[in-house]
Amino acid sequence: MLETSDDVARLQSLLDASHARATEHLRGIINDDRTLSAAQIIGLLTGMKVITAATVTASGEPRISAMDGHFLHSTWTFSTSRTSAKARHLARRPAVSVAHVDGEALAVFSHGHVVELSGDELTAVDEHWTAHYGSSPLSWGDVVMWRLEPSWMVGYAFQRDRLLEERGVPG
Repeated sequence: MLETSDDVARLQSLLDASHARATEHLRGIINDDRTLSAAQIIGLLTGMKVITAATVTASGEPRISAMDGHFLHSTWTFSTSRTSAKARHLARRPAVSVAHVDGEALAVFSHGHVVELSGDELTAVDEHWTAHYGSSPLSWGDVVMWRLEPSWMVGYAFQRDRLLEERGVPG
């Protein structure tokens, strides 16, 4: 976990604000017994997680695809080939929705926009990814790496206390 205390506080503030402005329907599902705190989300989202990212075509049609995601500094980082459809969509229209769903046990939903990684931030994220995969994603071809700048995020666990205990994450 690379999160600083500022990262955790910023994520908790975002989670609280997002839950407060969620619809009554969503708050009925992600109620106080099923809501995840920033510290819990960070603890549950270590390592690589399969995420889905929803983008939009030039004609406004939605597209969704799965990819590897790493939750670093309290937000998602992800990559793909610069020649992929999603890379073209995000380059032109950076708004994106990202979800990680682990069966019925855990879900984290977020909306925001992407920022292409560069400079020191790209170096730091690439080092993390390289440690995970054994080689740099940047060596796999014309790869672009992004960070999600979330404007909305909620975390859900159907049986929160049980999930946290099973996965060794403090409650």
